[in-house]
Amino acid sequence: MTSKDLSIFNSLRPFSIGFDDMFDQFENMLGNGSLSVQSNYPPYNIRKTGKDNYSIEVALAGFNKKDVEVEFEDNLLTVRTKQISKSEDNNADGEIIHKGISQRQFARSFTIADDVKVGSAELKDGLLTIACERILPDHKKKRLIEIK
Repeated sequence: MTSKDLSIFNSLRPFSIGFDDMFDQFENMLGNGSLSVQSNYPPYNIRKTGKDNYSIEVALAGFNKKDVEVEFEDNLLTVRTKQISKSEDNNADGEIIHKGISQRQFARSFTIADDVKVGSAELKDGLLTIACERILPDHKKKRLIEIK
């Protein structure tokens, strides 16, 4: 028996139609029945800002927009640092004697549903805000089926 045979999601498959991709995504996220260990850095909020609008807020104190990149590919939204140059310790503002504000490398990923569109990203006051909107296609909207 494989771990896929023992999955809790396999017990739900007989009661659903067309959700195989979703169950496979859960399998990839959860692995063998347990969440993979992820760093808590950087902290984030997921906020519902309207009926079909969401925002992801990532706390990035000490980072500049040139230090961070946001990538969306194949339903995976990833916020990560670009390569941080060590030579930035000496700049026009002077030499850093003590470095207490961390600028460590990170990558934080979010799985985005098929019907959610990732919009803009803004870094303001140390908070990166990524706007997302759920766009419901016509074939998913509620409708009455005519009986013949």
